[in-house]
Amino acid sequence: MDNPARFSNLPAYAFPRLRALLDHHTPGGAVEQMTIGEPKHAFPSWVTDIIVENAAGFNNYPNNDGTDELRASCANWVKRRYGVTLDPATQVMSLNGTREGLYNAAMALCPEVKNGQTPVILTPNPFYQVYMVAAISVGAEPVFVPATAATGYLPDYAALSDDVLNRVTIAYICSPANPQGSVANRDYWAALITLAERYDFRIFADECYSEIYRDTPPPGALEVANAMGADPERVTIFHSLSKRSNLPGLRSGFVAGGPQSIKAMKQLRAYNGAPSPSPLQAAATQVWADEAHVVENRALYQEKYAVADQVLGSVHGYQGPEAGFFLWLPVKDGEAATLKLWQETGVRVLPGAYLSQGAPGQNPGEGFIRVALVAPKENTQRALTTLRDCLY
Repeated sequence: MDNPARFSNLPAYAFPRLRALLDHHTPGGAVEQMTIGEPKHAFPSWVTDIIVENAAGFNNYPNNDGTDELRASCANWVKRRYGVTLDPATQVMSLNGTREGLYNAAMALCPEVKNGQTPVILTPNPFYQVYMVAAISVGAEPVFVPATAATGYLPDYAALSDDVLNRVTIAYICSPANPQGSVANRDYWAALITLAERYDFRIFADECYSEIYRDTPPPGALEVANAMGADPERVTIFHSLSKRSNLPGLRSGFVAGGPQSIKAMKQLRAYNGAPSPSPLQAAATQVWADEAHVVENRALYQEKYAVADQVLGSVHGYQGPEAGFFLWLPVKDGEAATLKLWQETGVRVLPGAYLSQGAPGQNPGEGFIRVALVAPKENTQRALTTLRDCLY
């Protein structure tokens, strides 16, 4: 059977493209993986104890929306972190990782038409690939808005025409941004929320890197919306334990927002959800309640920010990230630089063009490579020095 038409022209996902580019070439040295954002710091040792203590839960179907205890723990974290009070029963839902939520939120909340026309879903460019696929899946038009140095590496949605904005149903925004590490400040969030109120669209705030930063905690979209008195359904936030707590394999996150938005997502999830197993939900409940390990984890990344600044500070165009754990490094050609680095040194990075859309010469990622700072400090320093000496 042929592929459905709406998916037949999708570009290959970033990492299969990378394998096709590199894997038939011999690495030029010891392999150092700096491609995928998979944290390698230790997660809290007591997590496995909780899973074992609750292992009998593997004998039961898990709670589809998250246990009462888990949703309360997530709501308590939002209160501590952002000062926003949520009703755990109606405004929070557990996720099997945020990618699931970012996709299904569009499925649940995007209308079939907007003002009698095909709806538009906005996404920054470069972007997390699920945003684009979610838009295509619901029959919306994905509109890719450049997030470049000229716009502070955040998309300027207000610059779009009225014709486009009148069709917008959802705007995705990632802050801290993947891949550039830029942070939406309070003024940015306030302006975007005001725009969303004016044109009646929803904001999906992907904030899974929020706890990895240099000095100042990034403000949250729900935090600003609450202070503005915006429509409670205007902003939906997505958070994860993958980066915050070095637990990508736990597959645990949550979505929070207005009661009607969460109700619609819960209804969809009752049909298609893949909830986290009960023992993992029990562990996540305790992980969201603990901040000590988060502080320790952030300090390790802050050390690697300093390493990157020291090693690459003299590179023309280098800009250290405000937050997150990626470097967005300028090069003449991202694919060519990635291949050269692999063939000559064994350091493996990702071409920026694989994270963005656009014809050659118009793709905002093609003059960059993305480098993940997930390895231990010593490995990171060695790999960045090798990278610098090879490419600059």
